[in-house]
Amino acid sequence: MSVDIGSRLRHLRIAHKLSQRELAKRTGVPNSTISLIESNASNPSVGALKRILDGIPIGLAEFFAFEPERPKKAFYAAEELVEIGKGAISYRQVGENLFGRSLQILKECYQPGADTGKVPLVHEGEEGGIVLSGRLEVTVDDERRILGPGDAYYFESRRPHRFRCVGPVPCEVISACTPPTF
Repeated sequence: MSVDIGSRLRHLRIAHKLSQRELAKRTGVPNSTISLIESNASNPSVGALKRILDGIPIGLAEFFAFEPERPKKAFYAAEELVEIGKGAISYRQVGENLFGRSLQILKECYQPGADTGKVPLVHEGEEGGIVLSGRLEVTVDDERRILGPGDAYYFESRRPHRFRCVGPVPCEVISACTPPTF
């Protein structure tokens, strides 16, 4: 019997309205480690998992006994999208419960100058998106492009990448990634 630790952890974290960064701060475990666990790219030791679960808080026995319901809902009104970002970048997720799902869809909004950070993002999976409005600078490895409305990107997420809004207006993007990484 195989337990999907990553999806189970992601579901509980989101149910407790915690970002990966917030959980990392609470536990002293790097958010990159939490991201790798949630994407099932890394299996945590029992000690590491206990430290992470203490930040939610939930015990190991309860964690393994917990069986979240699989999402059955097919349609979502705009106001039902779940905000999982904060600050100058909004990430509105389709569906609150991603347990058992292999795809995450987001409506992203970057305020002028908003940036995912100087340190490039790296995780397992694939991701892509289409710019709806504004201009988005996307850097993948050493290649950088400024994308406008209708332009798109798609790449393997293990390639170092970064996103930044350039220009005087917010940038809106519809994106998808597999497996879910937030």
